[in-house]
Amino acid sequence: MAKVSISLDAELVVEVMVLAGVGSPQDAVEAVVRDYIARGHRTETRTESKERGLREIDAKPQEPQG
Repeated sequence: MAKVSISLDAELVVEVMVLAGVGSPQDAVEAVVRDYIARGHRTETRTESKERGLREIDAKPQEPQG
């Protein structure tokens, strides 16, 4: 797996370490990235289900109105 090196504000990393309960900056950043990705997948799942439901409603023949 490819590795990426970046510079981050030390205060941000320490805050994440405390909040996540991890002991290393590497683990803290990985935890944040993994959480961000998981949140994106959950959002995609929710919006996909909602859009599918709306498409099903639109696809049904509508009763004549009037």
